[in-house]
Amino acid sequence: MNVEVRVEGLEGEWEANVLALLAIYQERDEKQLTEPQLQALHRRAPQQIRDALAPFGLYRVEVVDSLTPPTGGQGSWVALYKVTPGDPIKIGSVDYRITGEGADDPKFPEEFPMKVGDVLLHSDYEKAKEAVLSVAAQGGYIQYDLADHRVLIDPVAYTAHIYFHLETGPRFYIGEVTFKQDLLADDYLRRFVRIKPGSVYDPDKLLGLQSKLLGMEYFEKVEIVPQLDEAGDDHTVPIEIIATPEKANKYRVGVGYATDVGPRFSMDYRRRYLGPYGHKLRADLSISQAIQQVSAEYRIPAGNPVRDYYFIRPEYNVYDTDSNQGTLAKVEAAYSVVVSKGLRRTIGLDYRYEDYSISSTDEGITSELVPYISWAKTSADDPIYATDGYRFKASIQGAVEGLISNASYLRGLISGKYIKAFGSDYRFITRGDLGAIWADNVLDLPASRRFYAGGDNSIRGWGFDALGPNEPVTNDTVGGRFLAVGSLELERRIYGDWSAVVFTDFGNAFDPDYEQEFEVSVGTGVHWRTPVGQVRVEVAYAATKDPAGFRLHLILGPDL
Repeated sequence: MNVEVRVEGLEGEWEANVLALLAIYQERDEKQLTEPQLQALHRRAPQQIRDALAPFGLYRVEVVDSLTPPTGGQGSWVALYKVTPGDPIKIGSVDYRITGEGADDPKFPEEFPMKVGDVLLHSDYEKAKEAVLSVAAQGGYIQYDLADHRVLIDPVAYTAHIYFHLETGPRFYIGEVTFKQDLLADDYLRRFVRIKPGSVYDPDKLLGLQSKLLGMEYFEKVEIVPQLDEAGDDHTVPIEIIATPEKANKYRVGVGYATDVGPRFSMDYRRRYLGPYGHKLRADLSISQAIQQVSAEYRIPAGNPVRDYYFIRPEYNVYDTDSNQGTLAKVEAAYSVVVSKGLRRTIGLDYRYEDYSISSTDEGITSELVPYISWAKTSADDPIYATDGYRFKASIQGAVEGLISNASYLRGLISGKYIKAFGSDYRFITRGDLGAIWADNVLDLPASRRFYAGGDNSIRGWGFDALGPNEPVTNDTVGGRFLAVGSLELERRIYGDWSAVVFTDFGNAFDPDYEQEFEVSVGTGVHWRTPVGQVRVEVAYAATKDPAGFRLHLILGPDL
């Protein structure tokens, strides 16, 4: 049976809500639908339309309905509903009362959020009710009684009357917080508790504590259990936290591909906790044609254990890129802390031993001890696929000749990325890197400290670290003491999770002792949005390259 359902006289969210609740519309494509069933659905439709429009304050809805069989037994049944919604009903009176111990609490609104003369929208009423109840809960009135909460409709006067009577009951306070677990030391866990005993009982603060404990990955399950039956005459509630340990070890193996390094195999190990004070250990292995890396990190929670920590990080690299070949061994020790509004500051010491070869005339073995400080912040509505967000990082580091190091220098780098959506389908993406090194000569610096450009996240159209000042005789890229790279990108969603993009990248690494070359590329590509980030397939045209040419870039990962 073919059925066509038409609803006339409505549009926007009114029409959408009616169609969502209209059974004859939802079942119109059912192959087993019979004529008696269709007739029954049609009879119920006018009331379903009225019920669907009531949340918008429409209580004088008129519906003229008809059900027309197919002509000559051919074609479709046509169910037609001509709707006259009428005027929305308005609030005629509000009886709002707060009684009990919290009657004089200034945090409760003096008047109900909906006023006489407002249109009675059910969604606004629910928001207003929840706003008042939220004040009660956050104010410690956890045993409040909503004695009366009614909305009455006067069909004759066509007005609505709201009755909202809240009895707060006594105000409760948070007492001693204890832990029931056998994994970590209680004095360490108490560092997570930022709620002072005697403070007003606020369920949101307890949920925040639960979230912090789960976020550290020590525990698989965390229950916050208020001991209400132990609250005395002072209404102080002891809090017991019952925590079930998470599995100690976590492993992951992966394969991937990126144009910068080619096929890649990775493996990592996480030890979620070591000892009674929440220490953590991780180890990573990454193998590709261009770069092989093995690293570890031992992390010790600091002042605020949720966000502050000390770490020791040994690392060993073997690299064979377009610009240099060699090995790098390093050990880094640092203190990392969030200082303000998500801004992370890290102060550390980095020891490196590097054996590098850039050309037959530029190779060496260096050791250096480098103190450094860095700042980083990421802010986004969605770090995987941001429509409004940015990433910022700045660092300063340096070495002194003779203090383990082979050369003296001071190095600074600022990098950032910004994403902003406009309209419903467009995103503007820009990024940039600015760096400078104060040193006598770029050849005094180990390869890992020099600036290079080129690659998936630099200037597309060239290989990874392929750009920079060139040695005039061998034409090898030696790197530079200065870096200036930028990118502009416009992305448009074309269908579902698929987007098209156009972009331009520009800049280079520079050095005053060598010829300066400013490079530019333009390109286009297709992006596919996935739960782990975008798959980006892009083709870049290196416009200033001699000879100019195209390069394919394949990238997978989150925006920021």
